[in-house]
Amino acid sequence: MSGGQDPFKGYKGRARQALERLGVKVWSDVRLTNDSGSTFEGFVLPRSETYDDLHIVIKMRNGYNVGVHVDRITRAEVLGYKEAVYKIPEKGFPRQPSLPYVTLLGTGGTIASRLDYRTGAVIPAFTPGELYGAVPELADICNLKTEKLFGVFSENMGWTEYCTLAEAIGREIRAGADGIVIGHGTDTMGHTAAVLSFMVQNSPVPIIMVGSQRSSDRPSSDAALNLIHAVRAAAFGDIAEVLICMFGPTSDSYDLLHRGTRCRKMHSSYRSTFRTIGDLPLCRVSRDAFDLITDDYLPRDKTRQVKVDAVYDDRVTILYYYPGMKPDLVDSLVDLGYRGIVIAGTGLGHVNRPLYPALKRAVQHGVHVVMTVQTLWGYAQMYVYDTGRDLLDLGVVPLDNMLPETALMKLGWVLGHTRDHAEVQRLMRSVVNHEITPREPHMGYLILQGGLPETEQWVMQNWK
Repeated sequence: MSGGQDPFKGYKGRARQALERLGVKVWSDVRLTNDSGSTFEGFVLPRSETYDDLHIVIKMRNGYNVGVHVDRITRAEVLGYKEAVYKIPEKGFPRQPSLPYVTLLGTGGTIASRLDYRTGAVIPAFTPGELYGAVPELADICNLKTEKLFGVFSENMGWTEYCTLAEAIGREIRAGADGIVIGHGTDTMGHTAAVLSFMVQNSPVPIIMVGSQRSSDRPSSDAALNLIHAVRAAAFGDIAEVLICMFGPTSDSYDLLHRGTRCRKMHSSYRSTFRTIGDLPLCRVSRDAFDLITDDYLPRDKTRQVKVDAVYDDRVTILYYYPGMKPDLVDSLVDLGYRGIVIAGTGLGHVNRPLYPALKRAVQHGVHVVMTVQTLWGYAQMYVYDTGRDLLDLGVVPLDNMLPETALMKLGWVLGHTRDHAEVQRLMRSVVNHEITPREPHMGYLILQGGLPETEQWVMQNWK
């Protein structure tokens, strides 16, 4: 199939005129040169008719899309033509009774993808047959069942979706699944992993969240390998917790399993974006091995009964403290009916004195205020300085080394059970799944400060 009967599918006005003048049609393989001498090679993509008429959009060799302004094109060379393939070949997923049964729950993301012929955008492929066509290695690992719960970008995940997802996990585990995989966009994967760690407890099998930093149409995509490793961990891994499975190093050598309450996305585009904070990753996963980093985990046990506790109160928020923050921010949250505030404070858990009256009023009005640290590593130790002691006297509750996002997810979940201040305080400080750790590993915290001789030497020796 090409771009329909119209060789200039979706283009209008000046962009369409430019294509006609240059002798270029949709899905042509072209080399465009602009007035600065820059060249862009790739396939001309169709456009949605809602977009402007000033750009020709091509998918470049590296998988990125770029729009070239029609007024700046000085030369166009047609290198060939490729008819678009809009669908991953779907094959019957082989069933082998001897292999484990894994359920893949879809929320969105681009673990396996096809191209939308209208816009050039990447659309997830999701049926077992599509996944088998895209990643045939899966058939050697497990018997795969898929269920699409949502098709949303991860920033559109919210409490309703969290509860639906938790209930679906419980249902599949009770139905006999040997492992659960959750396809999820990476931007808020840490939030979802954290809240699932509270909503789904005592799991007998692994619950693995997986995504990709680079979509399947890009040569450097991490999608297939992440999916293979996640399915292996769900089918054969021994860690029966909510985990994130994503690239460890930037090379294609292994993935890391991160605990859901202690993981954070730390880079906008690196494939090795996820890091365990305040602890160590649990395991390295490759195509042929599980290398445990610690033995402190809940092991797989199919006799264990899963507990699903999918409740929430969404009137919670995070305040990231900054110098000069004004009390009207806190006051407005109280007036709007918020029930919980997570503060990401400076240092050991501090805010400025002008906020004190507003925080006191918030606590008096039944708002539960908890303190985390914006340094991410380290503990809220509010008894060290007068500032911290004063905040404790106001009723602010320190959460030690709980990550701010994890604290937000836990506070919404706790408030789904109770609003009693003493009980909320007790539950927030009662550890469910390593959201607070008694100590941080001495070899876990490392910042590679670029430009220093020792750092440059290490990078040259270890960078892949």
